[in-house]
Amino acid sequence: MEKTLLRSTESEKGMRLDAYLASELNGLTRSAAAKLISDGQVTVNGRTAGKSLKLSGGEAVEVTLPEPEAIDAVAQDIPLDVVYEDGDVIVVNKPAGLVVHPAPGHPDGTLVNALLYHCGDSLSGIGGALRPGIVHRIDRDTSGLIIAAKNDAAHQALTAQLSDHTLGRTYECIVTGNLREDRGTVDAPIARHPTDRKKMAVVAGGRNAVTHWEVIARYPGYTHVRCRLETGRTHQIRVHMAYIGHPILGDTVYGNKKSVPGLTGQCLHAVGLQFLHPRTGELVQLSCPLPEEFTGMLRKIDK
Repeated sequence: MEKTLLRSTESEKGMRLDAYLASELNGLTRSAAAKLISDGQVTVNGRTAGKSLKLSGGEAVEVTLPEPEAIDAVAQDIPLDVVYEDGDVIVVNKPAGLVVHPAPGHPDGTLVNALLYHCGDSLSGIGGALRPGIVHRIDRDTSGLIIAAKNDAAHQALTAQLSDHTLGRTYECIVTGNLREDRGTVDAPIARHPTDRKKMAVVAGGRNAVTHWEVIARYPGYTHVRCRLETGRTHQIRVHMAYIGHPILGDTVYGNKKSVPGLTGQCLHAVGLQFLHPRTGELVQLSCPLPEEFTGMLRKIDK
């Protein structure tokens, strides 16, 4: 059994305990969080609580995570672009269009299925039977670097780094329109869209979300931008760039509803990743090139 200590913030005031755990412990579903609470594996300020408890902000939340579950997802021989690998972690350059883990509508053919084939039994079980090793997620139609843990100790360490922002993620994207400034920060809370539950939105009282951006290059009607995540909310960059009036090219959810010829999804790529190695504590800094779809689109808008 592994214990994890979390501290809620003022921005999470009013959030249900099960939803809070699911958002803080990457790879943990809300139903799995509710089960941990009902099994007495979660305490708030030293006392057990119900899943519907609403946080006041500032609570000490301790979670006892169970032993790894048996893996139900099947191994599949799907090619992986491995950027870094050792006995504790593996970092992959995920192509756009590849789903991260099995889910309704995507029972197989995912990154998890590929990792099971590549790593065998060497994946952490904290994420559950369908998300072995998964520490954080990337949207299906976003490409780039994603890290997976090969054991529970590494998973715990990397999850803690996500919480305290020492696990850094850098993205590049093409947005529509021309940003007036050369750099800036979007500090706007994100929550589930009030009417469209499949989308996220900037919502007063939502979870704290901060994105730092800077212009790489300007083109007629478009801007090539680098974004650094300070927090890691669902669809954060996509929501934030749309919020400031510059949705990502090819994003049919938060931008133009029409798909862009030549793009599998939105023009968003996780180009950089840095973390403290869970075993040695040394800083690991990784990067990967932009995919051909992205560079092809840059050539196209340059004309």
